[in-house]
Amino acid sequence: MNELARALIGSSAFAPAKNILQAVSDATAHEKPITAVGSAPHSIYDEVWHMAYWQGIGLDWIQGKPTPVPVHAADGFPREASETWDSLRDRFLAGTQNAAAIANDNDGLGTLVVCPTIGAPDRTMTVQEQLESMAAHNAYHLGRVVLLRQLLNDWPPPDGGLSW
Repeated sequence: MNELARALIGSSAFAPAKNILQAVSDATAHEKPITAVGSAPHSIYDEVWHMAYWQGIGLDWIQGKPTPVPVHAADGFPREASETWDSLRDRFLAGTQNAAAIANDNDGLGTLVVCPTIGAPDRTMTVQEQLESMAAHNAYHLGRVVLLRQLLNDWPPPDGGLSW
């Protein structure tokens, strides 16, 4: 497994995605912790839904499907819980495995991908660049999930996660 594949499943520079999302109850997934400055803008469910949404679009682009991007940033987050927490988590993790498998196909990494853009010409990047973007996006949001779990006193997960 190459480093890009490891980054996509989260076993590179941080805890694996499956560990970060492990043992999160349905209630915890939907909770928005309250801090001294107010409540968190998104729940764990919202963050994972957002990652699964964009990961799906990126995988579509890699497969040559010109899936459009949303007009508004808010459209990239759920308006309501449209699927169970377990189903959402499993869908996201399956997508990371799919992306990691694509990353391990060295012959295909240089293939060009068309990425539809609103208000500008479509961008073109390689499969590798699209996967690198996906890995960075997921890492950012998985970090937010860790913080939410910490605020909810639900960290570390049973199979481990960095706690320093």
